[in-house]
This record gives sequence, C-alpha cells and structure tokens, in this order.
Amino acid sequence: MTTFAIVGAGAWGTALASHAARLGHTVRIWALEPEVADEITRRHVNSIYLADIALPETIRASTDVAEVVVGADVVLLVPPSQHLRKVAAGVARVVARSAVVVVATKGIEEGTLKLMSEVLAEALPDVPAERVAFLSGPTFALEVARGKPTDVVIASRGMAVARHVQGLLHAPLFRVYASADPIGVQVGGAVKNVMAVAVGACDALDFGANARAAVITRGLAEMTRLGVRLGANPLTFLGMAGVGDLILTCTGELSRNRTLGKQIAAGADPKTYLASKRSVAEGYYTADAAYGLAQKLGVEMPITENVYYVLHRGRPLPEAVRALLERAHKDELHGID
Repeated sequence: MTTFAIVGAGAWGTALASHAARLGHTVRIWALEPEVADEITRRHVNSIYLADIALPETIRASTDVAEVVVGADVVLLVPPSQHLRKVAAGVARVVARSAVVVVATKGIEEGTLKLMSEVLAEALPDVPAERVAFLSGPTFALEVARGKPTDVVIASRGMAVARHVQGLLHAPLFRVYASADPIGVQVGGAVKNVMAVAVGACDALDFGANARAAVITRGLAEMTRLGVRLGANPLTFLGMAGVGDLILTCTGELSRNRTLGKQIAAGADPKTYLASKRSVAEGYYTADAAYGLAQKLGVEMPITENVYYVLHRGRPLPEAVRALLERAHKDELHGID
C-alpha cells in the first residue's frame, strides 16, 4: 500500500490519518506537541484535538518531520493556513522528488494575500504544480473520524494527481470527487469560513431562517466573484468546495467559525475568545486576507468587508448589520463576470 505522511495532528489531520489507515495505507503523522505524538503512538488517541475517538493502532506519530516525511509517497499538509509557509519550508528539505503533495489547509495568507497554492510554490519550489493537489469540501473532522458518510473534492492542475489521490482515498463512506480547478476549490474553502462567522452572528441575534439563507446565498455570490476574478470556474462553487462546504460551515453545530460569530454577537472580544481556544477558527484570519485581496482586485464583497471590520477594526455589530441592510438595491448577478 501507499505511505502517507500527514503533517499536522490537529483534528482534521488526525481524522485524515485515521481514514487513510483504515484503508490499509501506511500512515505517519507529524505533531508539533510531544504529548500529542506520544499519545497517538502509544494510546492510539488524540485527546487534545479529537477527544473520545479511538485511532487505528497502525498510525505512528513523531515530532521529527524528517522521520514522518522521508520516503512517503503522499505528503498531506494540514497546518493552520497562517503556518503553512513555515511548515512547508520544513518539509522541503526531506520530501521525495517523486512524492505527491496534498494541501488540506483552507485559507488565504495574511499580509501576502496569497492562496495556499502560491504559498506552497514559494515554500516548496522543487515540487512542480502538477504534483500538488488541494483537498476540500464539507467535512467536520469528528464525523470523518467516526466513519460517517462524507463527500470531498480534490483538485489539481491537469487532474492527473487529483485522480491518483482520489483512487487512494475514495471509499464508500468517504467519496472523493476529482476537479481540474484548484483555484476555485481553494477560494471556496477559504471564504466559506468568513460567511460562517456572519451566519453565526445572525443566528445569535435571532434574525431568523430567512436571514440565514440570504447570508449564505449572498456569501456564495461573494466567493464566486472573487474566484472568477482569480481564474476559477464558476461552476466549482456549485460543488463540494462551494455550496457544500458553505452550508456545512454556516449551519453545523461543530463549526468553529459559526461559534465565533455567535460569541461575538453575545459580546465577546474576538481576540480574547480565540486566545482561549486551542483549535483555530480560520475565518478570523481569512476575513482579513480575503478583504485585502478583494480590495486589491476591485471585487465587491460587502459581507466579507463587514466581518473584517467587526473582527479586526472593532466595528460594533449593529453598525455592520445596518451597513449591509441599507445597501442600495442591485441586480442579483451584479459583479459576477
């Protein structure tokens, strides 16, 4: 079978490691924390990031990235988006020339405003784009780890690598669709987290089901505008990385980003709230980067803009709501080229 190196032992990385091991692949996982690596190898659990889940006993974990990555056929990167550059640079010295690299991180890098594909191209310059794929879709790590039915999408330039990894990970309870649109898959996976913050706030304010549906739909329009401007296929946003992930993250009780929005509506300071959590709510960082990228490209993204101002500039939530509700009327497909 294939040897998988999972770089990142958070909830999502651990769930993917568990799935690959259940399929019979050799799985090694890199953890930042020694206690996490030790627990995965010795006790076959990850109580910090994925509590109450028994992991396959064949998984081995280490804090030594070389021990995990050297000789692996597939290197699956799963760090938070703001750490992908550093983690990928550490992998660069030990990844095999023949290895396939799969990115399961969802986000846009703050400061540079770059997609994960652009970050990876700089951090892993010796790995050609044709050997890189991006995994996304509506996935709660806990449900994947429990073996509940899940559909995902994997995208790569030319689709050859996407189809290769599809064959390795596809299973009756983990259906993998292949795509030739890595840009669209990345944009959908990133922007949906921002929309989940907005929906969480709306739900906490008891705005009702109508408002929730409106934010989700207009959020889809925003991610489509941005994606199309970057060269994505607009139909991608009707698939797993678009509508699928958007619905899950905006409505699911396990959504960290939706929970962040609810906490803000209850009066919490976003920085203080996030500092108290071990897991990352990517929407906080992506709101900053997506708003900056939209400004740079001249893309209209009013929900993203107001989430950014609430999270990073201290705009009062009632003011943000008013700014959105009082916007001038538009044609429904306005701004989607």
